[in-house]
Amino acid sequence: MAVRPLRGVYGRTRRGRIRPVSEINVTPFVDVMLVLLIVFMVTAPLLTVGVPVDLPKTRARALNQDTEPLAVTIQKDKQIYLQNTAVGDDELAPKLEAIAKNGYDQRIFVRADSSVDYGRVMQVMGLINSAGFKRIGLVTDTERKKQQQ
Repeated sequence: MAVRPLRGVYGRTRRGRIRPVSEINVTPFVDVMLVLLIVFMVTAPLLTVGVPVDLPKTRARALNQDTEPLAVTIQKDKQIYLQNTAVGDDELAPKLEAIAKNGYDQRIFVRADSSVDYGRVMQVMGLINSAGFKRIGLVTDTERKKQQQ
């Protein structure tokens, strides 16, 4: 008796009936999972909130917080951003006062590019303080030790 090769997904019995093959093809599943993995790997770095700035380096540890903080960012060109929205010097205090009236009393983080002069950072912190916020934190990047070769 000769063994017949399978035709497509189905095999034939001795009487000529077609029976389904009970094997699971996992190749499409693996392909979909790899595509999802690549998509998540590409999009994860893009999910960081904020305006891109070159933060100064320090040895301080990161703070643990449950709520999303309010951030004021100062870029190289001295442009101020409240979260991701560009604001002028005269608009910052009124917007922060409106936020404070809605019940926000958490700490505000100031993110400034390392090339921005100290006077500009203090000017923005003064605007934040004039809006009624007393808890102001400065954001830095962690300093990485250079590996010796």
